[in-house]
Amino acid sequence: MEETFQLLYDTYHQDLYQFLFYMVKDKNQTEDLLQEVYIRVLNSYHTFEGRSSEKTWLLSIARHVAIDWFRKQQTIRQRILGTFDWDTQDVRDQQLLPDELAVQHENVREIYAALDQCTIDQRAVIILRFIQGYSIQETAKALRFSESKVKTTQHRGLKVLRKHMELLREELMDDEVRMERRTDKGVVKSTSGS
Repeated sequence: MEETFQLLYDTYHQDLYQFLFYMVKDKNQTEDLLQEVYIRVLNSYHTFEGRSSEKTWLLSIARHVAIDWFRKQQTIRQRILGTFDWDTQDVRDQQLLPDELAVQHENVREIYAALDQCTIDQRAVIILRFIQGYSIQETAKALRFSESKVKTTQHRGLKVLRKHMELLREELMDDEVRMERRTDKGVVKSTSGS
């Protein structure tokens, strides 16, 4: 089993890491979830029947681990929101974390924000199809969806992404117009006073 596990790790670790990272967008959390994936693999490898590829099986486990984590986060968030006094507590650290600094590039932030608007299934399909380059068939196997469900989920997810990206761009354009107006007013005032 040790050799088999090492082979699985060597072959698929990067794919699993990328998949989970794009799902949760946090390096430390990704590593924790990967550990959970590997624990589940060790505990259930004897049940793997080979009806799908090992990669498909591993991605399915990773997807379930991510879904479990999202559910747990939802429960924790609801518990905190119900008991936390937002008026009297300072909850925001003003310094950026290293992970936040790494994703500051404008396009990446926009995509991350847009991905957050997608359902978990839409996010998983988009990550596998467009970030990891899977075919529709490979995505269907990895997520245990039918090919038509992958296509439908992809279509709906892209629609959500497109809508959110358009809204972000409109906001940016509105901000730029406001900045230009402020600059123009400042220029007019300074030139009229001379």
